[in-house]
Amino acid sequence: MLSRSLFKGAPVEVSKAISAPSLRGQTVVLAASGGLDSCTITRWLTDQGASVVCCTLDLGQPDEEGFDTIKERLLKAGAAEVVILPAVDELLSAGMQVIQAQAWYEGRYWNTTGIARYVLVSAIVSFMKERGYTIFSHGATGRGNDQVRFQLAAAMLNPSITVYAPWRDPAFLSSFRGRAEMIEFCQSQGIPITASKDKPYSTDANILGLTHEAGILEFLETAPTAISPIMGVHATEAPNSPAQISITFKKGVPVAIDGEELPLRELFEKANRVAGQHGVGIAAHLVENRFVGIKSRGVYEAPGMELLGSCYGLLLELILDRRAREFFDVVSRQVAKQIYQGYWFDLATTMSLRALDPIAELANGTIAVTMYKGAVRYSRATGIENSLYDPEQSSMEAVGSFDHADSEGLLRVLGISARALAIAGQVRE
Repeated sequence: MLSRSLFKGAPVEVSKAISAPSLRGQTVVLAASGGLDSCTITRWLTDQGASVVCCTLDLGQPDEEGFDTIKERLLKAGAAEVVILPAVDELLSAGMQVIQAQAWYEGRYWNTTGIARYVLVSAIVSFMKERGYTIFSHGATGRGNDQVRFQLAAAMLNPSITVYAPWRDPAFLSSFRGRAEMIEFCQSQGIPITASKDKPYSTDANILGLTHEAGILEFLETAPTAISPIMGVHATEAPNSPAQISITFKKGVPVAIDGEELPLRELFEKANRVAGQHGVGIAAHLVENRFVGIKSRGVYEAPGMELLGSCYGLLLELILDRRAREFFDVVSRQVAKQIYQGYWFDLATTMSLRALDPIAELANGTIAVTMYKGAVRYSRATGIENSLYDPEQSSMEAVGSFDHADSEGLLRVLGISARALAIAGQVRE
């Protein structure tokens, strides 16, 4: 569980938006990936007279070229210091909470980038507290969800922090209207960026999944297969033979794949690998409703989350009764929305997650599924200690203690209200 009490103190006044000239002589802590945006912001802020400390998080990025390379690039961009913060374990813990809540947003987006933002902010706010820094910066645009997540999370964890957002600063926008200007700027400064004007889309990655957006993906004529998968293959390129795999859960946490017990990180890595090989969770297209009020198009990769999340969902079918299922579905939607919209650290999320703890305690057993061309299908369930399913009770044969004739009384009682509706003229033909 991520820390929800990094800062305790009296409320502070909300600060007005700040501009770069006011940062001269001050230290700014920048959430930096080492990509085009963070390199541009680092160099530009340094030119404005600020001292930039870049914080890069190790989130198990599958597309990562190496943190030494990132550190070197950011230092060349003018960073006074580059700090690498380890956060894979924290992200996996948060990812498990997403799975246990079945908290995907709208279509089937597993909130992989959204949940990672809270891990990032938590780690950086802790670092800033240790160093005594008070100005936090990020490269999120003024049109997206990340700016909301960064700002709200930082405010909740430490209300004394000031957030500087370059993409909302007129001084920055007057120099950079988009990627083309940033690329030209970095090239003129000799910063070895990997971005180019010909790159067709952007990617954000961590161990839970990848988000592809912008560029050619902004046009609905572009099929999801236009991306080059990093965590697997397109379903059309997956093997022609199905493959079975089993996931064993203990108190809501996956502990083994095909009977092999593994630490959580190794288990996730294996789930990503085997599911990705079969096109599971690869190139999932979604036109979603951003919190800021516009629609955007994303293409997602999350093979391990899709595999483990699907197996957990199948397990829930066996252990939740009707009333518990209805309650779970409400909480699940609430948690998904909270993550997406920036409220992971607030009371509503805390309450929702705690409400699901009793369910996780009951989630024990093994679910086997078949993977084929991107699909995950139920195969079998074994060792489900708390399963409510009883084949004898549900059988259409003359077995079990449930007598078919017993339903006569039930239907007589239910029929009273049904007849009352008809008599009152409330039934529409």
